[in-house]
Amino acid sequence: MKMCPFSPSNKLPTMLKKSRGPLKRIVALLVVVFFFQPGNLTAEDFPCLNRITERDALIVQNPKGKILAKKNERKKRIPASTLKVLTALAAIKNLGLTYRFATEFYLDNNHNLKVKGFGDPLLVSEVLRDIASNLSTILQYFNNIVLDDTYFTSPIHIPGRGHSTNPYDAPPGALSANFNTVAFERIKTGEIVSSEPQTPMIPFAEERIRRMNLNKGRYTFMHDTQETTIYTGELLRHFLIEKGVETKGNVILGKIDPEDKRIYVFYSPFMLEETIEKMLHFSNNYMANQLMLALGASRFGPPGNLDKGVRALTEFASNDLGLLHVKIVEGSGISRENRISARDMLTVLNHFKPYRHLLKKNDKELFKTGSLRGVRTRAGYLEGNATGPCAFVVYFNRTGSHMNATMDCIKSALDTRIDP
Repeated sequence: MKMCPFSPSNKLPTMLKKSRGPLKRIVALLVVVFFFQPGNLTAEDFPCLNRITERDALIVQNPKGKILAKKNERKKRIPASTLKVLTALAAIKNLGLTYRFATEFYLDNNHNLKVKGFGDPLLVSEVLRDIASNLSTILQYFNNIVLDDTYFTSPIHIPGRGHSTNPYDAPPGALSANFNTVAFERIKTGEIVSSEPQTPMIPFAEERIRRMNLNKGRYTFMHDTQETTIYTGELLRHFLIEKGVETKGNVILGKIDPEDKRIYVFYSPFMLEETIEKMLHFSNNYMANQLMLALGASRFGPPGNLDKGVRALTEFASNDLGLLHVKIVEGSGISRENRISARDMLTVLNHFKPYRHLLKKNDKELFKTGSLRGVRTRAGYLEGNATGPCAFVVYFNRTGSHMNATMDCIKSALDTRIDP
């Protein structure tokens, strides 16, 4: 029988530690066996808890729902990107795993091609090329491309999002391409070229890259939502011309009018299940907030905005999960204003358990990490138990923490203790 990883030497009465002789040794052994059965241990006796300071939090639960370890579990902490698990769960419960984002296409009386976006977070170059291929069988020419991005309000300020060129600062939008980023490099001649074969370096992007004097890499090079929408239209226009569709017009912003004729609806090749998996694996802030905004528009009517999105997440947490004390200000975890306790995140994990395969996996661990300056978080499941996974939440809200060592400690403890 496996014994728990606790040292009895610190727990035994002094007279037993000092006892001598066969009979006393037998008595001492019986005391150890009795007192250190896992069923007699409390959650506060779990090893690894010395790593958790007053600014941190930890909770571990066995497959049957018994709490094996806890410390500061009810104190609200900054969750960082582990908040994405709550956003994902809310989207699944409200939209459904098979939900697909749509993009609509119209022709007006002046033969302008109109495009209305609904917040598809995976409107990438490959998808736009497929759209262009399908449209080329419907129309041979058009004048202007008119882009309708009014399904979300514009602009939307996401708390915690800066205006850097880092991809994690990409702005949301109802009609946006390639996560509102561009990846490029400079060849020996000084020419700027795309570093992704599926994405052409169109003049609209190149001009802005030169203006900002960026080095090679992937960047969020636009923070004006109108510009990000125009970039999507310019990219689609390029693919349409590539497919033989003629146009001499411009890419402009506008709205769908009642008399416009809808000619095509494109549904994303990615179901929500796949979308969430990609969002969680890459911890994509843009995708998480696209889901939040789309959820808000679905629940409370368009246009989607920050207030509706936050309300949708908060009401889901309260009404569906019974979490009354969380503070949510956006959907990705990029803001330091978000607050949730380890105990409440455990509740999220208990409801997310049927979808845990969507999380990143490393050996027997399915998990989501979070990282901000001075914040390291991790939440997920440890597989390997015949009755199901153990759930865990570890929140470090300070500098100098050691997440990997703490996780190794938790895994070692779970490997050696027996759960009643």
